[in-house]
Amino acid sequence: MDTRRVPPVPMEPAVAAMLRLQGHDLDAVAGLIADVLTHVHCALPGPPTSVGARLFALLPHDAVNHVSSLPDVLLGNIVSRLPIKDAARTVVLSRRWSGVWRSAPLVLVYSHILPAGTAIGRADTRSVTSAVSCVLDAHPGPFRCGHLTSSYMEEFHGLLTRWLQTLTIKGIHELVLVNRPWLLDVVLPATFLSMTTLTRLYLGLWKFPSTAGVPRATYFPNLRELGFSTVRMESRDLDFILDRSPVLETLCVGWNMFKLPLRLVSQSPRCVKIIRCSFEEISVVDAPRLERLIYSACFPGDGVCTKVKIGHAPKLDLLGYLDARRHVLEVGKTVIKGRTRVSLSTMVPSVTILALEVRFGVRNDAKMISSVLRCFPDVETLHIKSGDTDQSTGKHNLKFWHESGTIECIRSSIKLVVLHDFRGDRSELAFLRYFFESALVLKEAVILVAASFTSMEEVDSKVASLRTMKLASEASSVLVTSCSNPEGGFIRSIKRGSDFSLRDLFANYGSQ
Repeated sequence: MDTRRVPPVPMEPAVAAMLRLQGHDLDAVAGLIADVLTHVHCALPGPPTSVGARLFALLPHDAVNHVSSLPDVLLGNIVSRLPIKDAARTVVLSRRWSGVWRSAPLVLVYSHILPAGTAIGRADTRSVTSAVSCVLDAHPGPFRCGHLTSSYMEEFHGLLTRWLQTLTIKGIHELVLVNRPWLLDVVLPATFLSMTTLTRLYLGLWKFPSTAGVPRATYFPNLRELGFSTVRMESRDLDFILDRSPVLETLCVGWNMFKLPLRLVSQSPRCVKIIRCSFEEISVVDAPRLERLIYSACFPGDGVCTKVKIGHAPKLDLLGYLDARRHVLEVGKTVIKGRTRVSLSTMVPSVTILALEVRFGVRNDAKMISSVLRCFPDVETLHIKSGDTDQSTGKHNLKFWHESGTIECIRSSIKLVVLHDFRGDRSELAFLRYFFESALVLKEAVILVAASFTSMEEVDSKVASLRTMKLASEASSVLVTSCSNPEGGFIRSIKRGSDFSLRDLFANYGSQ
């Protein structure tokens, strides 16, 4: 995953004038847009080719061209893994290679068209779009992947429509299409709705076309991955795509600033990732194959409280982060509150990996922990992120936690607990003492320290009392260490979210 920061986008004079009249700091706005672009691009799946790929027909000290003797199907596979310029150059190697490029499933990546290290600016858009058009016209298809992520397409809307028509006719398997406008008012041509060969689709920085007049027969029979990053759309349009994607396994919605309800009624999804979005409601109504529901923090200070409703999801195994401040959990038809009495109808026994964010110094947050944990009686791995706050409502001691009563998953099922962003507050330490006294089957506790600590000696002084206390589980160990990825990049990785060989997506310490 590329984590390099996207440079600020040059602001149009008219936009700059409008923002200045509204009293905005132009540098601050430019920095915000650069942040959004950086997050959008970091979340995109990488292209299947690399500019570092090279083709050598001859081995060192070998006069025999072994590569050219390979079958056509293997040669086509090789060419389809090369950057577009190198792939096209293979036609001059020999008569044997002349037809390989035209018959190989092609990978078209914007960044591979320009010289290495060159950033695409608005002035370069015409030359880059011209080069893309030449490739699309010259190659008969199919296209293995189109990774078009850096042009300002508001000036070439008709050309973009023609590109999408060409890719539809010639066949495209993976499409990543990201615009670079200042305002999200460039409507994506509805032509892409006819791409029945798509297996992966990621869209960024567009206004989604209305699906009101789209033929009911429209569907995506092969689409397995779908991602939206900062896409302006209506709920009915999101429902339209989900309803017509019968084999969809992974859905990712990221950095969407438009309040929408997300209603999941689908037989196919296994993983749903929602990253920094302001959804009014996330409702898992009927998702019999859903295994992962991943929700990372929304925009700080946006004041949005999202209701997370869990209905029929019998295979749901991984859930989080649930934030006591920003989320309201509803299981079945019961809203979970600080004093909710848990019953079988409010339990989700399938979840074994749970992640929570809690401000231990805020009483309502602390009270919510016990209620929420009682809804997940079979959790084996628990991640808790200690949230920062300047509104502490008291230091909650060990007595506070004892009065909350027995929490079954802590007592009998949790084998690993990870506390993220540990600051050494008394409220955090009180919870850890309660946890260690109660957890009968705990095998490992990991305390990931916050960046505010200046030395490990300072950390040791905070956790000294934990090291000397008697643990309920004699087989358990306590590891105090730093986070390997403090900015949470792992959780933002699309590949990590949809890689079902990885069991715990929230682990970000050691070699995890």
